Amino acid sequence: MDGTMEPFLLLTLLLIAVGAGVIGALFGLGGGIIFIPVLTILYGLDATSAAAASLVGIVATSTGSASGYVRKGVSNIRLGMMMEITTCAGAIIGAAVAIYLDNTVLLVIFSCVMLYSGFKMAVSPEKLTVEHEEGNPMTFEYEDPTADPPRQKYTVKNVKSGMALCTVAGAVSSMTGVGGGAIKVPLMNIHMHVPVKVASATSSYMIGITAFSGAVIYFIHGDILLDVAAAVAVGAYVGALIGTRIASKVNAKSLKRYMSVVFFAIAAIMFCEAGGIL
Repeated sequence: MDGTMEPFLLLTLLLIAVGAGVIGALFGLGGGIIFIPVLTILYGLDATSAAAASLVGIVATSTGSASGYVRKGVSNIRLGMMMEITTCAGAIIGAAVAIYLDNTVLLVIFSCVMLYSGFKMAVSPEKLTVEHEEGNPMTFEYEDPTADPPRQKYTVKNVKSGMALCTVAGAVSSMTGVGGGAIKVPLMNIHMHVPVKVASATSSYMIGITAFSGAVIYFIHGDILLDVAAAVAVGAYVGALIGTRIASKVNAKSLKRYMSVVFFAIAAIMFCEAGGIL
């Protein structure tokens, strides 16, 4: 798309971005899974411009949600930084591997991962918050107004294998162009025994760092459409602030159920894209 976008289209995009920001903040996904199809299918942007604007939106979502989650003590900063190291390494590997693999194969693989994650999130009970070990350096606590008691403790398990699997998450997200939060949230919750609210909040914190790096490269290359990026960023930031407020009022069991539905939807979109329907 050349030139500037009409004001009405920008306003519509801003409203859509608000919704994407809410979903991104609630589930730690960043909103990229919504930005990409909206910008390419509805607004006719090429893949590069859509990816560039999507990264700006993810940074805005992360900024809006992470600030609230960190202030409330929900995000696990230490765990996030540890996992971000291997995620970034995986992203570099994924970018190199993607050159030699067919995009359809990558989309199908990602869809299968999403189906599995959605199923596990739906059937795995949220009993992880009571699993903690006093004196363990990987034991943390956070505030959950919907829980009893509100102050919950948990111990992160399988740290080394979780970090290793984050390399896969980074690689898959890099190869498919979809944020790694869709993989990291169930990974932290199911494999590492991190409560789902903490996993979502920590993912929101992490994806902003990764997305910012990519957005800078796109900006240097002149691929960011400033009016589109501005609408996406403002909407996503506002949506993220709303999403963090909603998250504090939703109990963990409901959040996991809603998240599984989102993952199934993501899988359906990716399967459609792989089949050439989208």
